[in-house]
Amino acid sequence: MPEILDQARTQVLGDGVGLDQAGILAVLNLPDEHLPAALQLAHDVRMRWCGPEVEVEGIVSLKTGGCPEDCHFCSQSGLFTSPVRSVWLDIPSLVEAAKQTAKTGATEFCIVAAVRGPDARLMKQMREGVAAIKAEVDIQVAASLGMLSQEQVDDLVDMGVHRYNHNLETCRSYFPNVVTTHSWEERWETLRMVRDSGMEVCCGGILGLGETVEQRAEFAAQLAELAPHEVPLNFLNPRPGTPLGDRPVVEGKDALRAIAAFRLAMPRTILRYAGGREITLGDLGTREGLLGGINAVIVGNYLTTLGRPATADLDLLEELKMPVKALSATL
Repeated sequence: MPEILDQARTQVLGDGVGLDQAGILAVLNLPDEHLPAALQLAHDVRMRWCGPEVEVEGIVSLKTGGCPEDCHFCSQSGLFTSPVRSVWLDIPSLVEAAKQTAKTGATEFCIVAAVRGPDARLMKQMREGVAAIKAEVDIQVAASLGMLSQEQVDDLVDMGVHRYNHNLETCRSYFPNVVTTHSWEERWETLRMVRDSGMEVCCGGILGLGETVEQRAEFAAQLAELAPHEVPLNFLNPRPGTPLGDRPVVEGKDALRAIAAFRLAMPRTILRYAGGREITLGDLGTREGLLGGINAVIVGNYLTTLGRPATADLDLLEELKMPVKALSATL
């Protein structure tokens, strides 16, 4: 057994203390023959410190495309030739999407907008949309609207939004290679305000943007420092017309190593399967990740890419005897 796994068994599984950056890097560099042991340990950590339940979430875009930012992976940027154009979703459609999400057993419905940050029109639509959903659907409402001011953070709390998603995307040292229209520090400041407001923080990123293994470890350590309630783990699904449209897909074993490493860095965090797992891991890899530290999934489609059918994920969870987390107002 490699020394890092022995250390993690004592420190992470035994004491609930996550690995530091050096330890994370050691897991990311484990030879293939030790990957099953790392995944088993990560699963044991998840079961001890998070329990067996899996949180299921659906997402819908309130505003798709036409974003002024230049995130190099994103087809919603209005600066690239990728074929996503600006569209707004009306309130009745938003409520219907929430209803369909709730029917899958999901406890979480996230409203997403492709913007730098919300303007007055978007905040008004959010207030109307959240109120309409809460009037008709028994589901928690989360939001992802870009960078916020303190006033906007306070408004979202007042609306009853319980969790806010704002991904750091990658580590601080690599971020300027991915986004140039705003800074990593600006994103961090939004996350600080959200955390201080009492809303739950959902913050993750995308693996496979061109970062090194060392930078992947740096990213996991920075997320651990932030201590978000939830970390959505995406794997790049290269989008035509974007600057990263020709990047290779992350190798399945590297994706599984990352799942184990992120779990061993953050033993108590909700670690959620998000975009790109279908092409990176496939059905078998999806199963291995659920048995290797993942304890939440986004069901159905993502913002601009197709996901697995919700029934496929729910059937897999039933097969693995992983109960779907019940709706709770005190998440």
